[in-house]
Amino acid sequence: MKTLRRILNRFRRREDGAATVEFVILFMPFMLLLVSTYEIGMANVRHVMLERGTDLAVRQIRLNTGAAPTKEQIRTMVCNAAGIIPDCVNVLEVELQSVDKATWSMPPREAKCVDRTEPIQPVVKYENGLQNEMMMIRFCAVVDPMFPSFGLGYTMPKDESGGYRLVSVTAFVNEPT
Repeated sequence: MKTLRRILNRFRRREDGAATVEFVILFMPFMLLLVSTYEIGMANVRHVMLERGTDLAVRQIRLNTGAAPTKEQIRTMVCNAAGIIPDCVNVLEVELQSVDKATWSMPPREAKCVDRTEPIQPVVKYENGLQNEMMMIRFCAVVDPMFPSFGLGYTMPKDESGGYRLVSVTAFVNEPT
């Protein structure tokens, strides 16, 4: 028993592994913080670029005096301006519909996004509207997290395909021709 006590006392006084213990304790929280910071930064940059693409596309729609653009043309306009969203044309959904100015009844709050698990996408409302009609346009992009199984990428609300949603909404009035 004395020898065991002597060995434990000697072991307790040694300081060789002190830095290793601190490293093991602090490494994971710092890595978690670093990865989560990168993840939220990329999500914010992608959302800002989607908002920029939305603003530029709506500006072009409002200033255009020709024929009303198609859904694919609007999607291309947004994706050209929001260049940081990966595979933008295939993950971006466009929803355009009129807002009744008499009742101010708005479209459903939940945005319809691309379902990457299904080969055929559901039909989303797209109507160009009439002159002097208020229009609401909503874009929804589904983007994969950079680190899906660690840090913030693990806790983000994701769909069945493992991506999170970026939604941009704006409204404008169709100018008379």
